[in-house]
Amino acid sequence: MRRITAKAVLAQVLALAFLAVWASTTHAETAAVRNCTWCHGPAAQGFNPAPRLAGQTRQYIESQIKSFRSHLRDNPDSKQYMWAAAQFVGPQRAHYLAAYFATLPARAANDGLRELTTFGRRIYQDGIPEANIVACIACHGPNAEGVGEIPRLGGLGYTYLTRRLAQWREGYDVAAKHPMPSVASKLSEEQIQALASYLSFIE
Repeated sequence: MRRITAKAVLAQVLALAFLAVWASTTHAETAAVRNCTWCHGPAAQGFNPAPRLAGQTRQYIESQIKSFRSHLRDNPDSKQYMWAAAQFVGPQRAHYLAAYFATLPARAANDGLRELTTFGRRIYQDGIPEANIVACIACHGPNAEGVGEIPRLGGLGYTYLTRRLAQWREGYDVAAKHPMPSVASKLSEEQIQALASYLSFIE
């Protein structure tokens, strides 16, 4: 009888310990998400100049948090906002945060220049052969949905996209995976505006 009681007590203690750890972890992750919402918005749709995270690929978010922590993503906005924010986000928390944001429904920013969307669609779908620039669709997908560490571009804000492409052209983030630094370095300002406009309207 004593053995049964002892086992029952032990089981209850272990259950309580598990619940305490689970609650602590959940609270920590909830707090981390709340911190992200200051810039990325309560629905992760972004406040300018912060990008939308809703619907972004999990692997891409994880890889970018790692790049912020190691200071490989060295453009001015990253230095000012994300280096400090990512300093204490370890791999496990980065995984949880990325998984959470990836499950949120993506919505289009709809803030580009509509008169440039046709030009932007052509660049996205066909590339710029005369400049040896491959079509964006080859890596980012037919709806700019991304896959794995290749990011979702569809629906991202016009201002964020133009800044990001321009910063590659200016020589930031040279550690980024091929071919983006090379591609962006060849784009003119008008081509960047056209691409960003087209992408901002994709649902």
